[in-house]
Amino acid sequence: MKTFKLSMTILLISISAISFGQNKNGSISEQVLSEIKKSITNDANTRALINAVSANDIKKLVINRENYEQVSHYFSNKVEVKGITNQKSSGRCWLFTGLNTLRPRVIDSFNMKKFEFSQTYSFFWDQLEKSNLFLEAIIATGERAKDDKTVDWLFKNPIGDGGQWTTFADIVEKYGLVPKSAMPETYHSENTRTMSGLIRKKLREDGMELRKMITNNEKSKVISAKKVEMLGDIYRILVLTLGVPPTEFNWQYENKDGSLSELRTYSPKQFYKEYVGIDLRDYVMLMNDPSRPYDKLFEIEYDRSMYDGYNWKYINLRAEKIKTFAEKSILANEALYFSCDVGKQLDGDYGTLDVNNYDYNDLMGVTFGMDKSWRIQTYDSGSSHGMALVGFNKLKDGTIDKWLLENSWGKDKGHDGFLTMTDQWFSEYMFRLVVNKKYIDPETLKILEQKATMLPPWDPMFAPEQ
Repeated sequence: MKTFKLSMTILLISISAISFGQNKNGSISEQVLSEIKKSITNDANTRALINAVSANDIKKLVINRENYEQVSHYFSNKVEVKGITNQKSSGRCWLFTGLNTLRPRVIDSFNMKKFEFSQTYSFFWDQLEKSNLFLEAIIATGERAKDDKTVDWLFKNPIGDGGQWTTFADIVEKYGLVPKSAMPETYHSENTRTMSGLIRKKLREDGMELRKMITNNEKSKVISAKKVEMLGDIYRILVLTLGVPPTEFNWQYENKDGSLSELRTYSPKQFYKEYVGIDLRDYVMLMNDPSRPYDKLFEIEYDRSMYDGYNWKYINLRAEKIKTFAEKSILANEALYFSCDVGKQLDGDYGTLDVNNYDYNDLMGVTFGMDKSWRIQTYDSGSSHGMALVGFNKLKDGTIDKWLLENSWGKDKGHDGFLTMTDQWFSEYMFRLVVNKKYIDPETLKILEQKATMLPPWDPMFAPEQ
């Protein structure tokens, strides 16, 4: 028996060594190292390059200054917008973007001099609803092992301040909207890190308590009552950091000619109905993900803000087709919810998103050649930020060479708060666009009738916009 155990131990060690590449053929031997070192030559040019690269910000060395002359900030077609918003140190770009797509409609319809929605009001309800969704998900998975992948994902991601169009639409339809004056920004709405950290800490504690109750076979009504008590703690944190959301408010606005509207009292739902008055379910999320089949419908599990809300569904389409719907919307003076990998090839000083902004290949002498599909699959690229798409520039031959984005980083960032995106960058780093159904062709809308393929929330494509 001892001999058998010893033999099995030796076999397992051998298998382990092979599995983890612990063999001489895979190691960096002196011969292999000698080959590796041939990639660089120790001459005067290389020494100068080492000194330059090691002592400077690489982006400053690789910027393509000649490209400034190739991309201007003039556009043939633009949605009329007024004022640049600023999300400051928060991950609420999805909320600013959603509201910024509605804002031009309100300003234009009511001839306002200026206008801005309250982001704090919607954010308050988003955080409370996400907390409830987490606790309900913990109850639903309470009998699973703690190391179950879904349970593990839930505790790693109990709540955040990021989101996307579906989370925005759910909150607006349930709670309405208010003008910024009815619930202004606070320190914690503009600087969410501490508040979000406290809520995450409390939710994780609450989640463990609920799992303990389920293990002890507590009755469902007792567990539900405990969950409500837990949400009371979250509500208290939100009130102390963001303020009390109004149930009604007095409001009037200034017209472009300087005259004032009648001072009236509104509830948030009345305000939304009167000043926006559209059904957000008439909008469709389109995605460009070449790592998956096109012309298919997909759904993301747990990717919503509310327990009684909707999971995120999208149609996967080729970028060129998505652009045709964007063009129709802008021609109709409608801004669009747009999300992208904003950090890639962004020249923040000049305000451009262009694949030619930086040339890392020449500086490093190394080719970086992944296509969009590989970038997605390897977590190298994904949607990180939402903005409002508000313009395009059409050339004489009928092609579009660039697009205009209204950002939410303040007027001092980019080009007076806007970013100019080349058409090629649009194809490479755009991921999501939300379009009203009336601008989408019947063939594409028919895809919505498909049974959606359910994808897990930890899929590489589906981090929320920040």
